[in-house]
Amino acid sequence: MVFSGITFLYYFLPFVLLLYFCAPAKAKNGVLLFASLFFYAWGEPVYILLMLFSVLTGYLAGLLLEKTLKEPIGRITPKVVLTGAVGIFTGLFIYFKYTDFMIRNINAVVGADIPLRHIVLPIGISFYTFQIISYLVDVYRKEVPAQKNFVSLALYIAMFPQLIAGPIVRYSAVAAQISRRKSTWEGIERGITRFVIGLSKKVLIANELGRLCELYWESTEPSVLFAWLYGIAYLFHIYFDFSGYSDMAIGLGKIFGFTFPENFNYPYISGSITEFWRRWHISLGTWFRDYLYIPLGGNRVSKGRWYCNILIVWLFTGIWHGASWNFVIWGLFFAVLLVIEKNWLMPYLEKAKVWKHIYVLLLLIISFLIFNGENPGTAAVDVGRLFGLGGIPFCSREAIYYGKSFLILIVAAALGSTPVIRSLGEKIQQKLPRAAAVLKPIWLILLFVLSTAYLVDGSFNPFLYFRF
Repeated sequence: MVFSGITFLYYFLPFVLLLYFCAPAKAKNGVLLFASLFFYAWGEPVYILLMLFSVLTGYLAGLLLEKTLKEPIGRITPKVVLTGAVGIFTGLFIYFKYTDFMIRNINAVVGADIPLRHIVLPIGISFYTFQIISYLVDVYRKEVPAQKNFVSLALYIAMFPQLIAGPIVRYSAVAAQISRRKSTWEGIERGITRFVIGLSKKVLIANELGRLCELYWESTEPSVLFAWLYGIAYLFHIYFDFSGYSDMAIGLGKIFGFTFPENFNYPYISGSITEFWRRWHISLGTWFRDYLYIPLGGNRVSKGRWYCNILIVWLFTGIWHGASWNFVIWGLFFAVLLVIEKNWLMPYLEKAKVWKHIYVLLLLIISFLIFNGENPGTAAVDVGRLFGLGGIPFCSREAIYYGKSFLILIVAAALGSTPVIRSLGEKIQQKLPRAAAVLKPIWLILLFVLSTAYLVDGSFNPFLYFRF
């Protein structure tokens, strides 16, 4: 079940909202937890057992951590508990996500013939594993108390609005809200607005640009122009797909009285790759900073060690996204760029006006072609075509046809990836508040109806980050 699906929009969500708002205050967490487990089991009924095991293990480990922090139990110290628990969750994460990847590489290196396991990846395991680990580390650091209520911790881990694809929510950010929160009409209105905008981004822009990417893969007439068209389309496709889902998650959270952290802040207006990663997938970047980069010493070490820390963080950032060498290359690609910027390029970028944005967008197109390749070889072909490698022509009939067909959508995506539309809406709100009060609900209803029509009529509705 996905947020941008008819089943979710017209059956699951209305029923959950009805149950939730009719339930007494003490029962709301239970209703939301049951709905979350049902949501997860809808797509993966077997892996609901893995989810429950993870929740129970995290709950017991948190309690044991807090107890040993007060007084160790023989040789069982807080460090032993934390290491054991993190080892369990990391082991499960590696087993389900990287077993076949490791077998392929072992077979390739030593010439073995170990059969692949073909393990189905549990949806959202990358996200909820990181949330559990962050909770346990925060308990170990005495930044938060261990949660005594099983339902409350289970809700934090399994909450359906952000379970599948984030944002990665720190326990400290929602602990008080889990215990006590209030859904206000203002919060509900903001939540609905955010959800509909996210749905529109996903259905009306991301899905349609995804179709253009598929047309490129199916094409028998490769050309430089078509390669650039594909690169630009995928650049906007992945942004509107992921940020749209984050918007829907944040909006749903608002409806239920939660405030989730922002995950995107117009990353494509960045003037450097360093700035881009402060604006893109913010919750993931913050997680790696707080739980890997800083513990490794951050930048408060020798220059050589600092370079090593950056490489380690970005190696893990790349491999977190998927079990393929192109994700490793993608992560290290950014590591090299960040080192170059911090050591040499940043002063020049700060002086530049237009060129720094062109520089960022060009590198991002290349990076996402690496990211989206089936393997490093196909990624290299896609990147090479941008520069005419492989003996392909500059233009083709397909490139011209699809360029004209999708031009308006690409322009709309470019505008939507900047603060221009939001600023325009805020100005209308300030100068014409009465008109805005009437036009806003009409606009949201139109977007929702149009999105529904596209969902009913179309068949292309994947979500990229389900595979992570």
